[in-house]
Amino acid sequence: MTNQENNQQFSSRWGVILASLGMAIGAGNLWRFPRLAGQYGGTFIILWFMFLFIWSIPILLSEFSIGKKFKRGVISSFAQAAGKKYTWMGFFITICTLGITFYYSVVTAWGLSYVGLSTNLVLDNSLLEQLNQPFLENYWKNISTGNLRTVSLHIFCVLFAVFMLYKGVQQGLEKVNKILIPSLLFLILLVSAVALSTENGPKGLVYMFSIDVDLFFNSKVWIEAVTQSAWSTGAGWGLMLTIASYSREKEDVTFNILISGIGNNLASIIAGVAILPSVFAIASSDAQAIEFLKSGNTALTFTIIPLLFAKIPNGELLGVVFFVAFAMAAFSSLISMIELCIRTFTDLKFNRNKASLITAILCIAMGFPSAYSIDFFSNQDWVWGLGLLISGLFIVFAVHRNGIQQFKDDFIDKDSSIKVPTVFYKFTMFINIPIGLFLIWWWMSQGYSANPWFDENGNWNVMDVYSNATIVTQWTVVILFGIIFNKWLYHKFVDHE
Repeated sequence: MTNQENNQQFSSRWGVILASLGMAIGAGNLWRFPRLAGQYGGTFIILWFMFLFIWSIPILLSEFSIGKKFKRGVISSFAQAAGKKYTWMGFFITICTLGITFYYSVVTAWGLSYVGLSTNLVLDNSLLEQLNQPFLENYWKNISTGNLRTVSLHIFCVLFAVFMLYKGVQQGLEKVNKILIPSLLFLILLVSAVALSTENGPKGLVYMFSIDVDLFFNSKVWIEAVTQSAWSTGAGWGLMLTIASYSREKEDVTFNILISGIGNNLASIIAGVAILPSVFAIASSDAQAIEFLKSGNTALTFTIIPLLFAKIPNGELLGVVFFVAFAMAAFSSLISMIELCIRTFTDLKFNRNKASLITAILCIAMGFPSAYSIDFFSNQDWVWGLGLLISGLFIVFAVHRNGIQQFKDDFIDKDSSIKVPTVFYKFTMFINIPIGLFLIWWWMSQGYSANPWFDENGNWNVMDVYSNATIVTQWTVVILFGIIFNKWLYHKFVDHE
C-alpha cells in the first residue's frame, strides 16, 4: 500500500472511534439535550436511551457496514448496496446532510462569538453590571442577523475545517479528533464538577434523574426522545458511512458503533449535569428553578447560560470554558460533514486538493444566507433536520433490499467481535419504518406555521420559514432531480470506478 493510500484510511480502531464520537457529539448535546432533560427529567432520559438501541444504533450499524464494504462516499456506496435504480436515495442523503453542513458552520461561528463575549466579561468586570437577559437577547439578535462578523467567522470555520482535512484522513481528521474529543470531554467534565460543587447544585442532579410516571403516557415525550437520539447520534446522516469508507479491512463494526452511540449519550448526560445544577445554583428557590426548566426555554444556551455562570463565584471563567466546549463540539461535527463533501468530489475523480478547494467555495457560498439571516438558517434547519428521518428510512430500505438476515451476516457480523441478536436487528428494521413515517406525519401536523400549506391568498406557502409547503417543495426538488438524473449519477459515481 502506498503512503497516499495509507493516508486515506484510519491508522487504528481508536481513530475510527474518535472520528465517530466527533461526528456524533455536537452542539445538540450541549444545547438541546439539557433543555429536554430539564423539561421531562428521568422519564425522557429512559426513553431516549431506549431509542438509542431501537432507532439509532441499528441504522448506524447499517450505515457503517455499507461504507466499510464499498469504501466509497454516500452516493456510490448506497447505489451499490441498494441497487442502481435507487442511486437517487443516496443522492438525497448526501444533499440532506450538505444542507445541514452549509448552516452548521454558522453554529460554530455563534459559539466563537460567545467565547469572545465570555472572555470580555472576564477581562472587564464592569461589563458584568450590564449583564442581564435583555442585554443577552439583544446580543443574540445582533449576531444572528445581518452581522458581518458572523459571516466572517462562518468563512473562517469553513476554511479552518478544510485546512484540517485536505491532507487526508490520517493526517487530518484522525489527528484533529485525537486532540478535539478528549479536550472537549475534559472541558464539559470541568463545568459539571464546578456546577455540582455549588450549594444547590446537587438538587439539579436529583431533579434531572427523577421519574414522573405520568410522562410515559405523554406522546410528546416519546417524540422528543426519538428525535433527539436520531439527530444527536447522526443516524441516517451518511456521516458514519463516510467515516467507515476510510476504515481498515477488518474493522469491528458493532464494537465501534456501540462505543460511539453510548459515548454520545454519556456526553449528553455530562452536559445535562453541567447545566441543570447551574440553574438550581442561581435560582432564588427550587420552585423557580423547576419552573424555568419545565418552560423548555429554547434560548437556554445563548441567552441564559452566560447569566447563570455570572452568578456563580468565578463563573465568568466557567462561561469561557463552556462556550469553548460548545464551539469545539460544533466544530467536531462540522469537520465530519465537510469530509462527506470532500469524499463526494473525490468519488468523482477529483484529487483531494481540488476536492477540498471546491468544498470550501461551495460551503462558504451556500452557508452565507444562513450566516446573514436567522430566518434562512431556521428554514434550512427545519427542512433538512426533518429530512434526516427520510435519510434514515432510506438506509433501512437498503437493508431490506439485501434481505435483513443476509445483510446482517454479510455486512455487519463478518468482522464483528460482538454480535447484535438477529431477532432484535430484524425487529428494529421493521419497527423503524412506521416510527419514521409517524414522526414525519406528527411533525408536520403540529401547526408550527399559521398557514402550513397555503397562505391567506391561497398561494402555495413556500416562502414561510416553518411551513410544510417549504419542506415538501425542497424535498421534492432534490428527489425529482435525483430520479431524473439517476442513471447519470450512477454512471458518474459507480460505473467509471
